[in-house]
Amino acid sequence: MTTNLNKTSVANSGSLYEEDFYLWIQTTANQIRQKNFEKVDWENLLEELESLGRSDKRELENRLTVLLEHLLKLVYWKEERENNTRGWANTIKEQRRQIKKLLKSSPSLKPFLLEAFAECYSDARVDTADNSGLSLETFPEQPPFSFEQVLNSDYLPE
Repeated sequence: MTTNLNKTSVANSGSLYEEDFYLWIQTTANQIRQKNFEKVDWENLLEELESLGRSDKRELENRLTVLLEHLLKLVYWKEERENNTRGWANTIKEQRRQIKKLLKSSPSLKPFLLEAFAECYSDARVDTADNSGLSLETFPEQPPFSFEQVLNSDYLPE
């Protein structure tokens, strides 16, 4: 690793970012550790840091949408409920687990998740209608469960 970092210390870190992302990360971390701040590719580093936050937000939205979709299936897709309850319940459990992990590592995202709840529900409603073949009107426009119920590991609608 040292040889690679030494080779790249001569290279332009901006082009390294484009050519070998992993090596760019290692080089950047090494430059910061050595307090060699003038060689740090700050523009790309800041872009990557901001991207990490957006990525966590997208993952939370996706997981919440899937969670809501499976809760809706449990309540409204009665023809398939008997055969699919276990799978849907497992998906609900897994999405809650992953949301909990994300919020544990970034608790400041919980208000964002609350803000995104209505939009995620709307997306889940459309997705559930599409996936089930049921009419969109089958699913209420407003969530039939609260944000707290959705995240509560003990809550499963009947």
